[in-house]
Amino acid sequence: MKSFSIAPERLKQLNDRPLREDGTCLVYWMQESMRAYENPALEYAVRWANDLGKPCVVAFTLIDDFPEANLRHYRFLLEGLKEVADRLAERDIPLCMLHGPRSERITRFAKDQDACAVVTDRAYLRHERKWRSEAADQLEVPLVQVESNVVVPVETASNKREYAARTIRKKIMQRVDDFSGETTETTPGQDAKALELESDLDFGSVDELLDQLKIDRSVPVSPDFTGGTAEARRRLTAFLRSDLEGYGDGRLDPADDATSHLSPYLHFGHISPCEILRKVRNSSAPQSDREAYVEELVVRRELAHNFVYYTPDDYDSLNALPDWAKETMEKHADDPRPNHFTREQLEKGETDDEAWNASMKEMRERGFLPNYLRMYWGKQIIRWTNTYDYAHKTTLYLNNKYFMDGRDANSFTNVLWLFGLHDRAWTEREVFGKLRMLSKGGLERKFDVEAYLKRVSELDE
Repeated sequence: MKSFSIAPERLKQLNDRPLREDGTCLVYWMQESMRAYENPALEYAVRWANDLGKPCVVAFTLIDDFPEANLRHYRFLLEGLKEVADRLAERDIPLCMLHGPRSERITRFAKDQDACAVVTDRAYLRHERKWRSEAADQLEVPLVQVESNVVVPVETASNKREYAARTIRKKIMQRVDDFSGETTETTPGQDAKALELESDLDFGSVDELLDQLKIDRSVPVSPDFTGGTAEARRRLTAFLRSDLEGYGDGRLDPADDATSHLSPYLHFGHISPCEILRKVRNSSAPQSDREAYVEELVVRRELAHNFVYYTPDDYDSLNALPDWAKETMEKHADDPRPNHFTREQLEKGETDDEAWNASMKEMRERGFLPNYLRMYWGKQIIRWTNTYDYAHKTTLYLNNKYFMDGRDANSFTNVLWLFGLHDRAWTEREVFGKLRMLSKGGLERKFDVEAYLKRVSELDE
């Protein structure tokens, strides 16, 4: 298998089908890397197509019932995809919108187009891996996967599930320079206009495409986030100019909201983590602030990918926790809870904690919450529900329903972190046992709660 100047560690052929050299085109099945810039999977497909003397065609398979996704997520996704379609058109690369079961639809499309081979980007969650495995079995041509959404490929960073950030940090950081270079754009060598291509869905506009889908519309679109690489780059530039300096401490104050707000764009693959990394490293911010951001972007984020990849059956279950966490929860399972709130009360923000209610409001309305408040928000759910299992399920439900960056490796990992994953045992307390806790008093000592409440109250204006 040729690498076409893409790091070989990013490449993996998922089946052993022979190349169809007399086919009409090469297909890039875009799913996780929804961008036309700095996309190793796209550029690999274009370079392979050029090597074969064939045009490159991009296909995206859209389903109405993506697990836990709703209008908020679909609109953001399609805003980014519309930008991709426009940018690909400038490069004379067609984007075909396919509708229906993903593995079946891409298999039929590849067969109808008499494709030489199919390239796809890599995913890590159980259902996404299943779709690729099914497609690999059904396709009659090679399916090559290109890892495009982490800096250091998961299996290159580590060949096992890591215990914590401290056990993976050195392994990742010593390889970062090998994989963070720019992926340069390649000009397609063949025109695809002669191909008879058909899309299942019309993509005249985002609204028109949304109208064709039968999706969950219970959660409104976020007024603060617009999808696409251009918007991601705008936010990155603004962050580098104003908020990276002082990020080491400033990111802990949700009243200032001094973060990059790039996690939704990373989740949907609208921007490359390698691009972010290079620009942060090349900024004029103090080294300590740059290192603090790289820790979040590379070490912590890719620790999450390590976890879900090497824990495919249990990444959404308390079964994945370390033994000490399971033992302390078993010991404290019957501890009296100071207050009890139902899932419905929590979702509406109807607790006796004004800061927590404001956090839930920000989640519902913006689809975002600064990391320190995410910790406080999640820890109180443990305090207010009858069982740890129900607390975990409730936290995941709310996280994945409202957050723009929900339903990904970070979501499942960070929610389990609340219950001891990638953490250590702390001083034993009621309800939490040896789990790390954060009380309201601790929150108030960390930052100006009144300033945060004021900021959230202005979301109504």
